[in-house]
Amino acid sequence: MNHKILHAVLLATGLWTVSCNAQNNKMKKEDLKTELDSVSYGLGVNIASNIKTQGIKELNLQAMMKGMEHVLAGDSPWMGDQEAMMAIQAYFTKISEAKGAENKKAGEAYLAENAKKKGIITTASGLQYEVVKMGDGAKPLATDEVTVHYHGTTTNGEVFDSSKERGEPATFPLNGVIAGWTEGLQLMPKGSIFKLYLPSNLAYGERGAGEKIPPHAVLIFEVELLDIKKK
Repeated sequence: MNHKILHAVLLATGLWTVSCNAQNNKMKKEDLKTELDSVSYGLGVNIASNIKTQGIKELNLQAMMKGMEHVLAGDSPWMGDQEAMMAIQAYFTKISEAKGAENKKAGEAYLAENAKKKGIITTASGLQYEVVKMGDGAKPLATDEVTVHYHGTTTNGEVFDSSKERGEPATFPLNGVIAGWTEGLQLMPKGSIFKLYLPSNLAYGERGAGEKIPPHAVLIFEVELLDIKKK
C-alpha cells in the first residue's frame, strides 16, 4: 500500500472519534460547523485524493466504512491485518501491472511514429535522437565524466527534471547513469545539443522513478554537452 494512503488512513483512524452513519450522505457544506467537522471532511478529501493518484477509480465505500467502523469501535474486523494487507497489495499490483502494460503499448506506438519524422535517427538499441546543434569537439567515452545541461519530459510534455530550469549544469560519470544517456552522449561531440528519445528499457523500465516517471515510460531529453573530463 502506498505510504501516503497508509499515513492518511492511520491519521483518520487516530482522530475520528465519532461514528459514521447513513446520514453523512445527506451532509451539506453548511453542516461543517465545528473544527472537528472541517478536520473530518478534510481527512476524507485527503484520503480520497491519495487513493485516486494510485489509479483506483472506484471503491465499495460501504465496505470501506464498515471496516473503519469495526476497528474504531473495538469490534473484531472481518479480516485480520495480514489478510487485509494482502488484499490491498494484490489489488495495487494488479492496477500497477495494467497501467504498466498500457504505458508500454503507448510508448511503443509513440516511438514508432517518432521514427518516421525527418531528422530522427534510431540506433540498434532502439534509442532515438535528433541533432539540434552539432558541436565540433571530442566525443566522450563511457568512462569519462561529463558536464551537461538538460531538460527532461515525458511524452505528454510534463517536465520531471531539468538542470536548465534550476540554472545549474550537472556533472556525472557517463557510465553511472541510465543506459540511454550512456549511449546517447557518446554520440555527441562537445558543444552539441541533441534531443534523445529513450525507450523505457534504456531509462527506468518497468519500475519507473518517483511520482513523475511511471512504469514503462518513454523519456525525452534535450541535452547540451558542455564539457568532458577524462578519467
